[in-house]
Amino acid sequence: MSGACGANHQRCITLDAVAAYLPDRRVPIAALADRLGLTTAEVRVLRRFHGLSEVRRQGPDGLPIDLLLAAVKAMPELSGREQRVRYVIYARGVPVATPYSVNPLRELCQLVGLSKAIAFTVTHHACATSLLAVDIAGRLLSADGDPDALALVVAGETVFTADLELAAESRVFGEGAGACLVSCNGSRDRVLSYVSCQRGDLDHWLTPDSDAAKPFAAEYRELLVEVITAAVHKAGLRLEDIDLILPHNVNIVSWQRVCRLLGYPIGRVLLDNVPLVGHTFAADAFINHRSAVSRNLLNPGDRYLVAAAGFGATFSAMVLEH
Repeated sequence: MSGACGANHQRCITLDAVAAYLPDRRVPIAALADRLGLTTAEVRVLRRFHGLSEVRRQGPDGLPIDLLLAAVKAMPELSGREQRVRYVIYARGVPVATPYSVNPLRELCQLVGLSKAIAFTVTHHACATSLLAVDIAGRLLSADGDPDALALVVAGETVFTADLELAAESRVFGEGAGACLVSCNGSRDRVLSYVSCQRGDLDHWLTPDSDAAKPFAAEYRELLVEVITAAVHKAGLRLEDIDLILPHNVNIVSWQRVCRLLGYPIGRVLLDNVPLVGHTFAADAFINHRSAVSRNLLNPGDRYLVAAAGFGATFSAMVLEH
């Protein structure tokens, strides 16, 4: 178990603004059956057992830059503050998301007036990378010592390769994007703790014949419970102090089982996006945050937890105060 708590930084790390974007195109799970080679029974399991109904997808000509640009444009708080953005971090769930030489991050910086910022991509924690990127942004800003500096974290990918389409036993990837502004002295959502656990021995994405898939499935829930509990403890809180959990949108049944292990009410986990959006790689955290705010599920002073897991195997949790 390793972690980096926001309270350990020299200044208070905050999310000054969070934005999200979802394409209008809705694709029912059943419509993907032929493309994914799913039987009628497998579609029924995905829908009835895992709670998956549809995913959002761009049109055939949609590109990652379209997702990222739409998410950033949905953030009015950035306007007029572009010169204060020192870092732009692209939190990506997979190492290969575009053809060679295509660079959506560089293009994004040029289009929104951030070409002078230091821009780089992070993929190390798979679909939990958005939390890693927020932590990295906070560390960089704290080390710089400029109280006015900002970092922009973006997340959003298209379903680019065949192996990303589906893990038929659990989740279907959708397309969406999110963005957040990170600062050291903001007055918005304050990071209280961040914990991440990596188990390379459970990485079943290394090779097609990897024998780690069953151990990964067997330990998945316990490891997620472990990082959630550790993050709450590191924030100096108890689990009952957490008003809301923002999950990664893998499937509903896994969160039901995690909540049983935690002893946490499933009604306080925002699962509404799972059946309607799908798992949007590393963007789930930002998409769910916007849903929570727009539905008034977070009040000033509420403590909430963002949790995510990724192939690798990485399990992460971050506690914040709204």
